[in-house]
Amino acid sequence: MKTKLTTTALVLTSALIAGTSFAGASREQVKAELAQAIRSGDIPAGGEINLKLNEVYPERYPTSATAVGLSREQVAADLVQAMRTGNMMVGGESSLKLNELYPERYPPKQVQAGLSREQVQADLVKALRTGDYAANGEINDKCNELHPNMHQGS
Repeated sequence: MKTKLTTTALVLTSALIAGTSFAGASREQVKAELAQAIRSGDIPAGGEINLKLNEVYPERYPTSATAVGLSREQVAADLVQAMRTGNMMVGGESSLKLNELYPERYPPKQVQAGLSREQVQADLVKALRTGDYAANGEINDKCNELHPNMHQGS
């Protein structure tokens, strides 16, 4: 009796959790996906842990297929590209890349254009007028949220 109650609770819980993904599915599709989830253990284990049954009892369920990685040719091409651009980590304790440590040896990186001085000043004036900036202190609110009557609308 307890096992049947637990199974029913797990099925209902998994149906509630997965409810949004079944929004456009037919009844048969939902039943098939639920049966597959039960077979693979891909439903909540229950209790206070946030694990699935296949994570709590991996020996009871088949292992999932691993994702296909890059081909040998793709990895070799990526390595050649990284060697050419210096986008490789330097050995040792440094967390720098070769092109950061020796920038003169590699082609310069493309720099994205930022905002102009006029655009930044216009954004500042607008933020000051509308109160769309962080208030001082440890509060995460904006000034227009703390003092709505002090600022003009956008």
